[in-house]
Amino acid sequence: MTASPTAQHILTLTRLRCRRLALWVEHLWQSHQASPDQGPAIGPGEVARLLAPEATQAASAAFFAADEVGALSALSEEAGAALDADQGWTAIRQVFGLSVEEADLLALLLAVELDPGLGRVMAYLHDDGRLTQPTAWLAARLAEREPTPFVGAGLLRWQLAASLDGAAARRLTTPWQADPAVALSVFGGFWHDPEIADAVVHIQPAEVAALPSLHAPARDALVRLTDLRDAELVGPPGIGRKTVAAQFAAGAGQVLIAADLAALTAAGASVSLTPGQAVTRVLRQAAIIGALAYFDDADTVSAADWARARQLGVPYLRGVRHPTGEALPITLAPLSIAARLQVWRHASEEEPPEGLLSHRLTPAEITRAATNKGGVALKQRGKRPDNTLLTCLPCPYEWDDLVLPPDVVTQLRAFETQVRLRWTVYEEWGFARLTHLGHGISALFGGPSGTGKTMAAQVMARSLGIDLLRVDLAGVVNKYVGETEKKLREVFDACEDSGALLFFDEADALFGTRTQVKDAHDRFANIEIDYLLQRIERFDGVAILATNRRQDLDTAFVRRLRFVIEFLPPRPEDRLPLWQRALLPAAPNGEEILGEIDWRYLSERLSMTGAEIKATALGAAFMARAEGGRIGMRHILAAAQREMAKQGLRLRLPLQEASG
Repeated sequence: MTASPTAQHILTLTRLRCRRLALWVEHLWQSHQASPDQGPAIGPGEVARLLAPEATQAASAAFFAADEVGALSALSEEAGAALDADQGWTAIRQVFGLSVEEADLLALLLAVELDPGLGRVMAYLHDDGRLTQPTAWLAARLAEREPTPFVGAGLLRWQLAASLDGAAARRLTTPWQADPAVALSVFGGFWHDPEIADAVVHIQPAEVAALPSLHAPARDALVRLTDLRDAELVGPPGIGRKTVAAQFAAGAGQVLIAADLAALTAAGASVSLTPGQAVTRVLRQAAIIGALAYFDDADTVSAADWARARQLGVPYLRGVRHPTGEALPITLAPLSIAARLQVWRHASEEEPPEGLLSHRLTPAEITRAATNKGGVALKQRGKRPDNTLLTCLPCPYEWDDLVLPPDVVTQLRAFETQVRLRWTVYEEWGFARLTHLGHGISALFGGPSGTGKTMAAQVMARSLGIDLLRVDLAGVVNKYVGETEKKLREVFDACEDSGALLFFDEADALFGTRTQVKDAHDRFANIEIDYLLQRIERFDGVAILATNRRQDLDTAFVRRLRFVIEFLPPRPEDRLPLWQRALLPAAPNGEEILGEIDWRYLSERLSMTGAEIKATALGAAFMARAEGGRIGMRHILAAAQREMAKQGLRLRLPLQEASG
């Protein structure tokens, strides 16, 4: 590959300047003012030269004006003028605001990168075999300038070059090295940074010209801004933050450089960059090609790093999941049903599957579903998030498996109906005006353990076609102040992003009544409860909270729930079908496994919950199998005795009476 004109001009100028200075060094040796063979010893001629800088400078000027060397000086001036006129080099100097001294140093550094053999020349001119990399002192000598105390602030600020091995950059004798990406870009004639290439995409204006306009208010807000760096685009993944940035850039005729900061700064990334370094490299590329930079996951970068990035003077946009408080939030609202249909029709010529767009999918989710022709879009969306605080529960049960009083089933059906129809009612009928804080639907399942609360949640999730995610309360409730609130935000975000049903078991552990403040722990516990009250109200998903101690829940919290459903212990008429479903007469292979059973006795005399009935049936099955016979009343009552003992109860009736 042929080097670009800029690279050729740099090499030409550097070689000419080095030849001139090399001639002067040889002249000093020949005049005994320096000696290549003296080693560490310093001769009197060299001492005299060093102590008479004015005389040395005059002698140097006279030497370079001589005919033979003067011709070389003229060629150097021509090469310098050619480099100054080079468009690529001019762009680098102007965009990065480099001084003349910084430009000379960078050109010398790039020459050594482009032609490594020049490293030996650097050592020769330094009169030090260890200094194979250029120094600010040598760059000034080659350009026939007096060395300045510190050169390179702009080079460091833009990461164009750095002092070698972390040495003090302010010293004139500190060796420097150009950033390899800068050398690669100068050699190729176009800007390319391999260290960020895998996590950066360039979006041309033509690529977004035909995309639906989904977030006009957000774009209008950007237009009104005096400085784009004062704002951040807020919304969940897939909502279209990057698209809004690209459409805004396209309106100005600019390319958008979109950077995934999480990928750039990940621990396992191919190149180890700090967040601040990653931001600078992206802004460097945006500045040199005249693009607008956009940073996804911008909240992974500290406020101090953003303050340093602001000093570069390059416009940029940031995308975050939640407002950081450091910039003006421009929130991207969830799509309406009409907008969701618009996205679908842009991605597919077919009509969407029935009911698909009634779920509040993001543009990215709709596009994936349209590309897959609908398919299992909701299941793909409900895939368990990468969050250790959540457990995906199996949902094997259907409505027919529930044995509950009719009034409870009626409330559960109403809950399901509201979840299915909420966006139609909110958007098409305009009732969203009554739910201005949040559009989620939450229910409280109260009642003793084993009465079917978890099973009802499993039925609900299966009927809605979404996953059921149970919160790990032990992981959420953290002993460190402020950590519980952070973990709760992660939980709610994960469920909103995935579209799953959020299930809090033993909810009283989190949503308990606020206490009187006696110490710091009480104060922060109340803060966490207050945060929960606000977050559950703003939650846009579906949540079920189960508790067997409803009286311990904060009353202000209960008022915010759409449904409060009480699960009572089953009545005798409810227990009969529970026993009959738990004790099937035959095994899957057709073998009869059930003896004579007094169903009336079991349903009327054994006051047990559904969970206890299942446990009793399982225990009886093991006892009968161990004896090699069928399950009889004797096995069931023995298992029931053990199950009741867990609750501190005893089955007082004799087995003979029960089995008679």
